[in-house]
Amino acid sequence: MSEKWLVRLSLRSAMFAGGIGGFVFGLFAGAIFGALGSWFAGAIVDWQAQLGFSLGVTQQLLPLGDQVGSLETIADRWYLVVPGVGLAVGLVGAFMGMLAGGFWAALVNMGVLPIEVSVLRAGVLRPLRRRVESSRRRKAMGE
Repeated sequence: MSEKWLVRLSLRSAMFAGGIGGFVFGLFAGAIFGALGSWFAGAIVDWQAQLGFSLGVTQQLLPLGDQVGSLETIADRWYLVVPGVGLAVGLVGAFMGMLAGGFWAALVNMGVLPIEVSVLRAGVLRPLRRRVESSRRRKAMGE
């Protein structure tokens, strides 16, 4: 006997899960970018000082000479820059994760992406595995 299973994924749950995953990844990557940016800002300020001393020219004649004040602020306030960049990139990652989770759930609900469902029956110890296929599934090129 052929059984068909109807599987619908919650769009809200998929978007929520994607948002959490995107935020966690974005927070980590943003903190790394913030730390690297703060370190590079300090390195550029030191390079500018050494270059100005060795060449004997004023700070405005050096490359990035006008931005030394803001670079010093970024390097000195690293304890605010690192979490700030982490949160900003985390929010962007959460938005992208929400969109990806919603898109994935929509594709599964439309039957484009088949998923495997495990069903546990009362009194049976091992799960029954069924592959959910849509009747509207089209063959790919070359099949």
